[in-house]
Amino acid sequence: MKILVQKFGGTSLSTAKRRLQAAKKVMEAAGRGYAIVVVVSAIGREGEPYATDTLLELVNSISPELPKRELDLLMGCGELISAAVMVATIQSIGLEAVLLTGRQAGIITNNSYGDARVLRVEANTILEYLAENRVVVVAGFQGATEDGELTTLGRGGSDTTAAALGAALNAEAIEIFTDVEGVMTADPRIVEDAKILPVVTYNDISNLAHEGAKVIHPRAVEIAMQRNIPLFVKSASSDAPGTLVSNILPDKSAGSDIISDQIITGIACTPDVTQIQIDIGSFENKPEIMKKIFRGMAQSEISVDFFSVQPEIIRYTVRNELADKAIKILHNMGFDPKFRNDCAKIALVGGGIADLPGVMATILEALAECNVLTLQSADSHTTIWVLVARDQMATAIQAIHKKFQLGGAGTV
Repeated sequence: MKILVQKFGGTSLSTAKRRLQAAKKVMEAAGRGYAIVVVVSAIGREGEPYATDTLLELVNSISPELPKRELDLLMGCGELISAAVMVATIQSIGLEAVLLTGRQAGIITNNSYGDARVLRVEANTILEYLAENRVVVVAGFQGATEDGELTTLGRGGSDTTAAALGAALNAEAIEIFTDVEGVMTADPRIVEDAKILPVVTYNDISNLAHEGAKVIHPRAVEIAMQRNIPLFVKSASSDAPGTLVSNILPDKSAGSDIISDQIITGIACTPDVTQIQIDIGSFENKPEIMKKIFRGMAQSEISVDFFSVQPEIIRYTVRNELADKAIKILHNMGFDPKFRNDCAKIALVGGGIADLPGVMATILEALAECNVLTLQSADSHTTIWVLVARDQMATAIQAIHKKFQLGGAGTV
């Protein structure tokens, strides 16, 4: 049995026309001989009646203190509605379909409500329905603990559902259908000549996703990578081939040529972050001071990012909504932090960055040419980060994209 997992995002299911387009993708795959597992997100986005954020607003308007267990029960409703509507749509075009909740699909998680991790998938029920030539429609974003309590998998959790099912079922491939035609070199709303990447490695797409590209959840990529299952990112409303996520070229067999490294694969960004700077030069026991600062952030559940620790200065960023809390904690510790809350982090991702001289110089040259000030920078073997003012983010991304010729042929 050749199994294909297809995941449809909320915007791909937001209207009757789009749901019919999605159902036709299912029919086309069935016509190619695949047994199909469909994973769905909640219908639409914030403001639309069945979107997850709309459901949350419904209870938050009454009380923001609903326990996490009850929140998960609420948030799981959107995907159940979506799955039922999708079953009806698939059946309307002549295919037999059946709906499974996360628990019925065998997705067993830990008990971290709101951000549960998949422990295993017990796929026997799915396999039984597939053997009956039914399309199995699974409510994404949800699973259940060992004792049957409903859990949700965190934002983007439907991608994780698709990847976990693909791995458990030894699927031929996983198709992620979104409102774009593939993974792009940059956000097309910022860069007009951003282009679709025909092939990208698991590592590069995972890094882009971690850095703010919302086309696929990084946890899903990591699961698919462990089993070397090809991922396709496509549009549900077109026949464009999309982006293949793999470490093997599409016309090669396993163990043959690996995708060649590019200098820069793509650019992602995280807007609306605050840079915090603490002068520790006057303190005697600096290692203890450093530990105190970061321990204080961790104990207050404040995630820090883009940190630079030097003998005299500590810099790091936090999300804007956590900035006041972080600064208050530092004041209570006796520090006098400086901060800037109008920042954006830009990430350049590419396997070709490693050990290649001149990449950072080219980035700084591009920014200097458009008068963008670099507030902070860092790098790894596959990613370079720069922090800029929020109102210069678009200008900076456009300049870097053009400098590395990501919209056309060739690189620097």
